[in-house]
Amino acid sequence: MKAAIVEKIGSVSIKDIPKPSPGHEEALVKISTAGVCHSDLHLSNGDWPVAQPPFAIGHEGIGIVEELGPGADAFVKEGDRVILGLGGGGGAYWCGACEYCLSGRPMLCTRGKNLFGTFGEYISIWAKAVVKLPEEVSDKEVPLACAGLTAYSAVKKLVSLGVTPGKPIAIIGAAGGLGHYAVQIAKAFGYKVVGVDIGAEKLEFVEKLGADHAIEANKSGGFVQKQFGGVYSSIVFASKIAGLQLGLSLLRAGGVLICVGLPAFKEGMLSINPFMFILRGLRIVGSYVGTVQEMRELVQLAADGKVKTHISRTAKLSEINQVFEELENAKFVGRAILEISK
Repeated sequence: MKAAIVEKIGSVSIKDIPKPSPGHEEALVKISTAGVCHSDLHLSNGDWPVAQPPFAIGHEGIGIVEELGPGADAFVKEGDRVILGLGGGGGAYWCGACEYCLSGRPMLCTRGKNLFGTFGEYISIWAKAVVKLPEEVSDKEVPLACAGLTAYSAVKKLVSLGVTPGKPIAIIGAAGGLGHYAVQIAKAFGYKVVGVDIGAEKLEFVEKLGADHAIEANKSGGFVQKQFGGVYSSIVFASKIAGLQLGLSLLRAGGVLICVGLPAFKEGMLSINPFMFILRGLRIVGSYVGTVQEMRELVQLAADGKVKTHISRTAKLSEINQVFEELENAKFVGRAILEISK
């Protein structure tokens, strides 16, 4: 089978590798489409110390279950069309018994395993980590597997953080692969959405997604302060420290910064003024990927037509390096997908 392999930092090659066989509670999935996430680019470029070459890449996939390992039939059956990935983090295994799993945070499981390898014709995946798809959700919705799920999980946290529907929130990086989902999800939940990005084309796209306001990043501070006196929450999907700093600056007293986008290590640290942070009662929360149950909820929203994936780039597996270059240079809004098998 063919698969994309990072053989050395900054270099992805299409290689012939052995077709996997499903182990205990695993399902062999023939991949139809794979989503290209900014995280894949970071891993390929060595921006994060997560994996050492050589390693398979890709963590968003939709495909057909072709074979089952022992015990997997309790969760899926042959012929099921499924989505897999769960944002990569913990998307391959979690123990189910530790304090994190039992408190609904399996992505933090100390025995958890990240998912890699959807940029290939087949993958063997833990059957508990896949979600069956209804006919209404097409193969092109594959970025729901990470981008959509990660955005959904971040927006869903708002209520538990005391930010109830109807209140103004800011979404930083609103035209991006994750942000464009967050705008739709937040509107479906009933929030007043200020979409923040850079460039007229992206802002026009954010408006079409349904944001109440689409504002250029360098003008967002004045607008938010004048219009609302600050937002109740900023959810930052931009993978830049500058995006996190902007999100923090837009908050009203008592506001919460939800950090999702992961900047490269070389960008340094987030700068916080303790005086402002403490006296204004601000909070910072990290939001990392999502859970199987959240994936089921998101799939239902997509099936109901409330969340749609904006695909700007469709490519073959052999074009992955070109897609990475375009992604790094922000050549498209929304998402890119790879058609693996048809």
